[in-house]
Amino acid sequence: MSELLQSATAAVEMARKAGAQDAWASLSRDRSVSYTYRDGKIEKVEESTSRGLGISLYVDGRYSSHSTTDLRPERLQSFITEAVALTRALQPDPHRKIPDPSLFKDRPTTDLERNDPAVARITREQREAWCAEMDARAHADKRVISAESGLFSGESQGASASSNGFSGTWDGGYVGYNCSATVREGEDKRPEGSASAVGRWLAGLPEPGKIADKALGRAIERLGSKKGPTIRATMVVDPEAAVSLISRALGPGSAAAIQQGRSFWTGKLGQPLFGDKLTITDDPLIPRGLGSRHFDGEGISAKRMPLIERGVVKNIYIDTYYGRKLGMAPTTGSASNRVVALGDKNLAELLTQAGSGIYVTSWLGGNSDSTTGDFSLGLRGHLIENGKIGAPIGEMNVTGNLPALYRSLVAVGNDPYPYSSLRAPTLVFQDVQFSGA
Repeated sequence: MSELLQSATAAVEMARKAGAQDAWASLSRDRSVSYTYRDGKIEKVEESTSRGLGISLYVDGRYSSHSTTDLRPERLQSFITEAVALTRALQPDPHRKIPDPSLFKDRPTTDLERNDPAVARITREQREAWCAEMDARAHADKRVISAESGLFSGESQGASASSNGFSGTWDGGYVGYNCSATVREGEDKRPEGSASAVGRWLAGLPEPGKIADKALGRAIERLGSKKGPTIRATMVVDPEAAVSLISRALGPGSAAAIQQGRSFWTGKLGQPLFGDKLTITDDPLIPRGLGSRHFDGEGISAKRMPLIERGVVKNIYIDTYYGRKLGMAPTTGSASNRVVALGDKNLAELLTQAGSGIYVTSWLGGNSDSTTGDFSLGLRGHLIENGKIGAPIGEMNVTGNLPALYRSLVAVGNDPYPYSSLRAPTLVFQDVQFSGA
């Protein structure tokens, strides 16, 4: 048994001795390092470590959760005893019960490759050299007036234990780069471009210099940008921008949102809500996936779960608490890796197919209503002219309704964005309303 699991098990026993009928304890240990390089020199180096305990208490039909970073045994016992006493003063909640042990069965044992040993071996000198390389490449154009690059990594270990038989451990790490460049255009314009990459394993990332090249290229592409037109047209969404757009559609797809009356998914389980080009699966078992796991925060064993199949809602995220409130069996309370089923065309083919329209590369603020699905988003991107990426545009909005928008989805690319737990490709929508000049 690991040290962290022993400590979690001990915390549960402390809670039982203090009068809790049930308890769930989780301990974690985290370390992160980040380097920031700006215009030829190191600007900031940050390193942090943390260790903490979270504990959920079930006392006489009442529930509370608490956390502390003071893990000295004598202080921990006092902390838990006080927490149990405070829980007794709360109102009873019949829906708050410790997760049923049946949910812990059939836990997968697949090696998820969440931890790359090479990340821990990256030296300070190597981090500085990579940042300096990104900085130099980002300054490769004489129009650049400022650039910033960064390298970040982290690792974590954790363990959970419960009074009704759950025990589990986890570990994982990540590493990534980011870079931004600002160029001069005339007297008052300062177009910017940025790029980043993050993953579990260093070997899965591009060379740092290529991230800088992309950031600089995106800044230069913004030169001459003008306000886009007011038009109804085809919208082609870049994979990185598609991640955010799909997140807005999936966000209300939980039992919590439905029970609280803030979801346009309400009453749609088993019903067509989106267009038949959209299929999304929650898959926690992808090796090296940023969201991969063997169990969720309630100990529910991980398994692949279809969310949307050809536009039809197949499952929603249901934790044990809101599942009891709605009378629904739990699935999992939170997302892991969400994978969009791919089409068979690349970007060039999709642009040719579109002919004309708007190519969205990023979103600039905006909002969406989780209850109705109505949205208004600022954007920047390019005109699509004769099946090619054309002049840069900005200062425009796209408006509509998310379910209706996805019913206008006519094509899905074969190019998923790899640096996110949501793997989205290029998306093509028809007859979309844009507001601009």
